[in-house]
Amino acid sequence: MRIECFEKIDHVDGQPWTDTISLNFSDRSRSRGKAATAKGGELAWFLGRGESLHHGNALKDAQGCFYLVQAEPEPVSVVTADSVQLLMRVAYHLGNRHLSLQLLPDRLMFQPDHVLDDMVTGLGAQVTHDVVAFQPEHGAYHEHGHE
Repeated sequence: MRIECFEKIDHVDGQPWTDTISLNFSDRSRSRGKAATAKGGELAWFLGRGESLHHGNALKDAQGCFYLVQAEPEPVSVVTADSVQLLMRVAYHLGNRHLSLQLLPDRLMFQPDHVLDDMVTGLGAQVTHDVVAFQPEHGAYHEHGHE
């Protein structure tokens, strides 16, 4: 039986959840989709146009059950630099390419792209590859409760 969810909950502080779904960044960026739950169920979500999911959100079904959304580990390029100034310079250049970028105090992460990896090393920073939960910045124009 497929579970259908039409409501996204931003925070489930203190609320028990029925099950979890692990989604990569691409799947969390979709307003509609389906995935297997940790307990083996099939969950489908139907959100408003342009609405996306983030690690820690929950989906709520018609019975009021919550399904926790988790960021699934996926391949990323990891950028480190010898100085904060160089790391900020790399962030500026990556940001000019409008890609999804995760900003951490000592590193940057983005979905692997050999052209961008080469640009980053050309700027003097280091690039390694890892498989981790990717949670990029939402951006200045992400959806929220304004009218």
